[in-house]
Amino acid sequence: MITPSPDTVLQPLEGESRPLHEWLTTFHLLSVVIDPYTNESAWVLKTARRVLAQFAGSSVRANYVVTADANDARAFLGPLASEALVFCDADRTFVKQLGLTHLPAFVFLRIDGNVVASAQGWNPVEWRAVADEVARTVSWSKPLIPAPGDPGAFTGTPALV
Repeated sequence: MITPSPDTVLQPLEGESRPLHEWLTTFHLLSVVIDPYTNESAWVLKTARRVLAQFAGSSVRANYVVTADANDARAFLGPLASEALVFCDADRTFVKQLGLTHLPAFVFLRIDGNVVASAQGWNPVEWRAVADEVARTVSWSKPLIPAPGDPGAFTGTPALV
């Protein structure tokens, strides 16, 4: 089981940066981790939006972790930047601590600080397993994965460059 440092500072697109343990005081984190400089991360934005929206009212902080500064994150996400919490991880510190090797990724970080489910690249079966674990943990309905219009499976791009 992967456990990122609780002192890792997460910088939201809007607002003050805080250590990870403060983001986990009340809610789990459900993150879609994307690299705005690759086509592969762009291919999953519509799917990510739909999946994160499914959990928006549950006890998770549905969010994007973007491996860029605030300006590039806003440019890449466009209107999605105002629909969900967005963290900027330009130096990929959080990505490293999550143990990711390929992006995009879908990560469920439980309130106790442990990564209990994750998927790397876009593999609908693996993303569905993450969503199922979230739904089970928070007693919430799960999204349809894959859904019509979702991309075909792909490996993704290296997370650490």
